[in-house]
Amino acid sequence: MPLSKIQAIAFDADDTLWENETLFRETEQQFCVLLKEYMEEEECNKLLFEMEMKNLPLYGYGIKPFTLSLIEAAIEFSEGKLPISVIEKLIAIGKEMLNAPVVLIEGIEETLKQLSSKYQLIMATKGDLLDQERKLTKSGLEPYFHHIEIVSDKTPKHYQNLVKQLYIEPHQFLMVGNSVKSDVLPVLEIGGHAFHIPFHTTWEHEMVKEPVEHPNFRLLSKASEMLQIL
Repeated sequence: MPLSKIQAIAFDADDTLWENETLFRETEQQFCVLLKEYMEEEECNKLLFEMEMKNLPLYGYGIKPFTLSLIEAAIEFSEGKLPISVIEKLIAIGKEMLNAPVVLIEGIEETLKQLSSKYQLIMATKGDLLDQERKLTKSGLEPYFHHIEIVSDKTPKHYQNLVKQLYIEPHQFLMVGNSVKSDVLPVLEIGGHAFHIPFHTTWEHEMVKEPVEHPNFRLLSKASEMLQIL
């Protein structure tokens, strides 16, 4: 289907509108420094990821679930020997993450500004509702969006529901994001279009090894390239 049929464009938030994964990686490094008495950094990172995956179905995505996983992992890794001061430090680190400034991806605001005059723009992201709303407000990007969608996970069913809410057909919908797993594959599955704009750091859980080959898919290096295509 040609891009000329597009009526609505949805943007992922974290690492598409603003930087996010960098903050998590820096926190993981801090965590492993705090736990260096109990294990090496490589093992620490591996076991922390396993803890996050174990907790994901129960806690979901976001900084608060991540902080809970840090605390649980610290207790388990140290076999309960960790001093309470370290637990207090992990809680403080989680609060620092929640209060961190929002750093916009280069060129994203100008891209949204120009596209908003031609299309319905949607922010479609997953994660903690309060945290994502807070970041959106801090970002100053909210005026560009017609609709805000914050969900627990991104699946074909989620995108089908979103398309219905927008009163359009799947081929009239374009999703833009940094995750092939969440922003590309489910959208292509329902017959929509997807632009993948990779961020320099990707969470292991979101990685997809197989290259995407689909007529409705495009790989871009930055958001401003959209202005030359649409």
